[in-house]
Amino acid sequence: MRKRKIALVTGGSRGLGKDMAISLAKRNIDVILTYHSKKEEAEAVVSEINKLGATAVALQLDTGNIQSFDSFFAQIKAELKSKFDTESFDFLINNAGIGITAPFAQTTEEQFDTLTNIHFKGVYFLTQKALPLLNDGGRIINLSSGLARFTLPGFSVYASLKGAIETLTKYLAKELGSRFITVNAIAPGAIATDFGNASLKTNVQAQEYMKSVTAIPRVGQPEDIGGVVAFLCSDEAGWVNAQTIEVSGGMNI
Repeated sequence: MRKRKIALVTGGSRGLGKDMAISLAKRNIDVILTYHSKKEEAEAVVSEINKLGATAVALQLDTGNIQSFDSFFAQIKAELKSKFDTESFDFLINNAGIGITAPFAQTTEEQFDTLTNIHFKGVYFLTQKALPLLNDGGRIINLSSGLARFTLPGFSVYASLKGAIETLTKYLAKELGSRFITVNAIAPGAIATDFGNASLKTNVQAQEYMKSVTAIPRVGQPEDIGGVVAFLCSDEAGWVNAQTIEVSGGMNI
């Protein structure tokens, strides 16, 4: 029987997903990570994970293209058998996402549909397709956002979808409880990554503003998030279920 557990992390080639994948590997969890277009970045993460003594695989996936999910999970099955000598995995981390900001009055239907497909519809059906391969007693972790609690102009679609993710998390926890699968969401605050055109990573004025509205006066880093995801995949977190955990340093309290 295989002793090491396996996590599937969508959007694991950069930013928050990269730190999640590495944090899991540091806890002796093997990782299947997905990337959208940056194969070289994904392979670099795989190499880093391998150096930690864990096994990793990177697969291409557009989480907004629901029609591609059947072929994606066919790849997953093949990789599980050839690379990990198993037929199932333990943890699903629905992390992949993009940032599109626009005032409500100027948001286009195309922008709305793109965000919806990636941040809600894709999560919904990717999780559904993953269920036959997810071990009983496993974990699902969805990515929400502090923007589902507080508001920032320009994020009306993104934040509304994250609110939907928090509701979906509770429904999944209820419906999958008989399989002893826990389902939780984490809601990062503002994090300095290349997400959303890297405005927070490079804009000093934006950084100072975020510091001013955060109880701990600094800007969040990817390293603030990965460890929380790893904790939710640990035995110690087995009784945490149907929760949204905000990881923001105390923004807008």
